[in-house]
Amino acid sequence: MTPPYRVGDELPPLEIPVTRTLIVAGAIASRDYQDVHHDAASAREKGSPDIFMNILTTNGLVGRYITDHFGPTAVLRKVAIRLGAPNYPGDVLRLAGRITELRTADASSADASSDEVVDAVEAIEAVVQVTGGNGIGRHVTGTVAVTLPEPSVGRAGA
Repeated sequence: MTPPYRVGDELPPLEIPVTRTLIVAGAIASRDYQDVHHDAASAREKGSPDIFMNILTTNGLVGRYITDHFGPTAVLRKVAIRLGAPNYPGDVLRLAGRITELRTADASSADASSDEVVDAVEAIEAVVQVTGGNGIGRHVTGTVAVTLPEPSVGRAGA
């Protein structure tokens, strides 16, 4: 079956308001207690104009961007990002993506209590180039590999 996606397809952009709450909550959720992610005075003492988002929050937002687009059956296989311009409160993170590769992927899984394969389906793995910018420049660039189970149309027993 032909996948509904093609190399070169652009994902719709996603705009995420960067709030103090998002920055602090992301840092707490990822157990990153560095003061530059929650204490504006400490961030200024260290040369930053304000608190700023940590890499783990950005990583999570990139993952959300991909799974929001491909749906609840999508499985993130690899997320590799690099940060650039910081995300400060009051800005907007604008994520964009483009499919750069489609390939067959193994989507089988094994029962943890045995070596028996409990689910084996053909799947497509998409590789997506992701970028994200804000008011001062490029915040994130990266590549995400995501498995997209193919519909089982026309398969015996399906």
